[in-house]
Amino acid sequence: MTTANRARILRAAERLLGRDPDCSLAEVAAAAGVARRTVYGHFAGRDALVRGLVEEAAEAVRHALSGPGAPAPGDDPARALARFVRTLWPVGDRYGTLIALARRRGLDPDPVHAVLGPARDTVAAIVARGQRTGAFHTAVPAGVLGAALEAHLLTLLGHARSGAWEDDGRGAAVAALVAAGVGVGGAEEVVG
Repeated sequence: MTTANRARILRAAERLLGRDPDCSLAEVAAAAGVARRTVYGHFAGRDALVRGLVEEAAEAVRHALSGPGAPAPGDDPARALARFVRTLWPVGDRYGTLIALARRRGLDPDPVHAVLGPARDTVAAIVARGQRTGAFHTAVPAGVLGAALEAHLLTLLGHARSGAWEDDGRGAAVAALVAAGVGVGGAEEVVG
């Protein structure tokens, strides 16, 4: 059982589950170019395959939040929020299938929550700091605003993934800043 086979299986599962949440493991095996027994050698079943995707997504989120483009603690809150969106946009684009699948199929929310947990904590800290410094509006409590930004960004990501909107994360970052209370001109300047 090679790690290359495991990676091919996960990539095939990403593609197929995004198109057909009810696809079989036999279809995943065929798309990955491996025998069905190879899939079962890596994953005990469908739930284990989805858990494999969840683990991979969690690692990608952690890596993005600690990488060079990630928001830094000393960043201006508006710049930190823009960097957060721009840094995580490609991760969301790649693993959006998992998030959509979890929502559609009513998967156990704990694994998906665990994937998004570090991102939620980062946004909560950015929003709280932005409200304290006056960079963001205070009409909505920080936790609620953070949750609203998450829902807003996931909706934008869904539209981008469906082809209804083309964005590399810049437009989403502007939209997040505007939702947080930064004027459109200021948001565009920060993102630009």
